[in-house]
Amino acid sequence: MSKLYDSDAILKLEIKSHKLVNARFVASAFADERPGAEISLLVIHNISLPAGHFGTRYVPELFTGEINPDSHPDLEDLAGVKVSSHLFIDRPGGVTQFVEFDRRAWHAGASEYNGRTACNDFSIGIELEGTDDSGYSALQYQVLSSICTALMLEYGIGLESIVGHSDIAPGRKTDPGRSFNWHGFRETLGPG
Repeated sequence: MSKLYDSDAILKLEIKSHKLVNARFVASAFADERPGAEISLLVIHNISLPAGHFGTRYVPELFTGEINPDSHPDLEDLAGVKVSSHLFIDRPGGVTQFVEFDRRAWHAGASEYNGRTACNDFSIGIELEGTDDSGYSALQYQVLSSICTALMLEYGIGLESIVGHSDIAPGRKTDPGRSFNWHGFRETLGPG
């Protein structure tokens, strides 16, 4: 996977035609047109397949509908699941984009933010490879910060509109989990 960093610094990110220029793009069929809603929310998630296993092929296969749930006992519940995210950031900081930002990815499920339901309609989903308890790599935080900064500038999203999946689906979702360093992450984005 292409990296968004060199040995010393994060590269300046660029968005063209609703794609992150330096990301690997693998199209997901699990996306559709947004219902006229402007992009105004960034949702941070975590995922690893099987849970706690990093660097496997299963996350990209899940987001593209190519996963074989019989390939591992922990994947059996994923048969027929149709889910996607705009971006996936792996542990070493590599980024894959599955859905263009102007299209609706299927990442949030039943959700609500500031009185608005169906957050997929107006949000961008960013998946970090990890679990609620595993913590995240420094490179993941650096890349996530660069990406969020670029998305905030491109789409006019405010710092207060960067949330976790747990914030928009409380009681149903817990990611990105208690190991996510919200304070440190928000400091990298500047004053809110």
